Amino acid sequence: MGLHTAFNDDLKEVDVIIAGGGTSGCVIAGRLAEADPGLSILLIEGGKNNEMPTVSVPALFLSHMLPDSKTNIFYKARKSKQVADRELDVLAGGVLGGGSSTNYMMYSRAQRSDLDSWNTPGWSADDLIPYMQKLETYHGHGPKEVHGYDGPIHISKGTHYATRFQNDFIAAANKRGLPEVEDLQRMDMNDCVTRALRYISPDGVRSDAASAYVHPKLKAGTHPKLHVLLESQVIQVLFDQDKRATGVELRSNPLFHDEITINTVKARRLVVLTAGAISSPSILERSGVGEAKVLQRLAIPVVADVPGVGHGYQDHHLIMYTYKAALKPDESWDGFISGRLNVDQMIKDKHPMLGSNAQDVGIRIRPSDQDVATLGPAFQMMWDEHFRDIPDRSLACMSAIPGLADQRKGSDGQYMSLSCFTVHPMSRGYVHITGPGIDDPIDFDTGYFAGAGNLDLKKQVWLYKKQREIFRRMQLFRGELASTHPPFPPGSKSACKDYTGPLPEDVEDIEYSAEDDMIIEQFVRENVGTTWHSLGTCKMAPREDMGAINASLSVHGVRGLKVADLSIAPGNVGANTNNLALTVGEKAADIFIKELGLKR
Repeated sequence: MGLHTAFNDDLKEVDVIIAGGGTSGCVIAGRLAEADPGLSILLIEGGKNNEMPTVSVPALFLSHMLPDSKTNIFYKARKSKQVADRELDVLAGGVLGGGSSTNYMMYSRAQRSDLDSWNTPGWSADDLIPYMQKLETYHGHGPKEVHGYDGPIHISKGTHYATRFQNDFIAAANKRGLPEVEDLQRMDMNDCVTRALRYISPDGVRSDAASAYVHPKLKAGTHPKLHVLLESQVIQVLFDQDKRATGVELRSNPLFHDEITINTVKARRLVVLTAGAISSPSILERSGVGEAKVLQRLAIPVVADVPGVGHGYQDHHLIMYTYKAALKPDESWDGFISGRLNVDQMIKDKHPMLGSNAQDVGIRIRPSDQDVATLGPAFQMMWDEHFRDIPDRSLACMSAIPGLADQRKGSDGQYMSLSCFTVHPMSRGYVHITGPGIDDPIDFDTGYFAGAGNLDLKKQVWLYKKQREIFRRMQLFRGELASTHPPFPPGSKSACKDYTGPLPEDVEDIEYSAEDDMIIEQFVRENVGTTWHSLGTCKMAPREDMGAINASLSVHGVRGLKVADLSIAPGNVGANTNNLALTVGEKAADIFIKELGLKR
């Protein structure tokens, strides 16, 4: 089998190097191998093989978020006053399959307007929908013409829903003007809720890119020239005197190896960077491709002056809120999350909860015209320019959870939570290297809440109030878990309270004072975090528009080098980004197959 954990002579020269074994990289490797089994391909991954229970068993996904995790990479951003002087940790997949092996598994597609707004030939919604269909085997409801039914990635509800919670939340959302729809991922639905689908097979196994595109070929023995080198980090891309990429320099990952070796691999035909929105621009800069003044300051010889490399970083802004709930222990995830349930026994018993990600309802939402008017003239101008005439463009996405979202902030009670993230941020960040070595720290600014008018912050204030009123209409609602809400003073009309039963049908909305709004804003600054949806740092655009690559994914100013991961996105999307990473992989593979003249 072509899985390697150490460099060997068989890997010294190949046709195609794919530098990064994440979601897009696995898709590209698998599709190129299918197109021509005679093509020698080396997929390089810094982490370990993903064939482990914490990956395949969906309910164990929280293990990847622990501080000592070796399946995720934790990138530390610079301290920012916009987020209460915190240094945010931004996670990315650090195992074969990348984020698809460690993420929350929510099935969520970009909206049609998101992709059309990229204004990039070959990358519109109509161009990309065939690739979305190609990648999936869809087990859900909705119009059949927008989904795929024989792809490698399975999409289903998994093996468990907390049905009473799910029904109650949907009923409460209906009361607040959010109707239920069968299929929220048609790419045109907004202001509605749906029973969530996941990247989980109907028999309860995570459907990740490595298991879908790479492992079957390695195990079948039908693609002997497909190689996967694990536990190895790409240091830089190598170029000849004509600025053609000729290979990469790599080293064994110190996280897994005591003896560190440095080697080079030659690429006869193509080098593809698929290391993600933080690592891909870092590799480019170490290779001499980036903004000249950044490279010159670090005494790195400039191969190509491409100012857009590392600029334009974006992420979605996430906060989770929790409420006390009249759920029974077997209806809630709290016993599982808090450790009260015996997970080992559940695995032996093949308990249906294990085939779930605990996120039972998906929501897309945007404010009404009346809501927008209350958020001030600057917000109104932003809304009019970027949202008003684009009805499918959401302001936020949410997922409802029958349990505690953060085990550090609760007790032994029963809870229900909401994961809320705002999309299409106005703010931008950046990522640059600080030295020529792979171990030199990065200069990373998420850009959260940067820019005039606090517009991204105002989105979160509106969203907090909106989601709270949904929970207050639920029959299961018994008050707020105060540690996960802004610290309103006792005399405030918005103060958190406990209830012995559900609120009356005619309950009125909470009134918030100007002081309450300031408390919400400060709470958001202190608690907002990454949604693990990093993108945009090597965007597809002309060089003069701060682009790093063109529509065929070729890096400006050099030859034989492509970038094909979420760093290429020229604009954001109102969705979880795993589907976009898979789609980029499928589209990229098709581009490369045609350019290389491979069999189809």
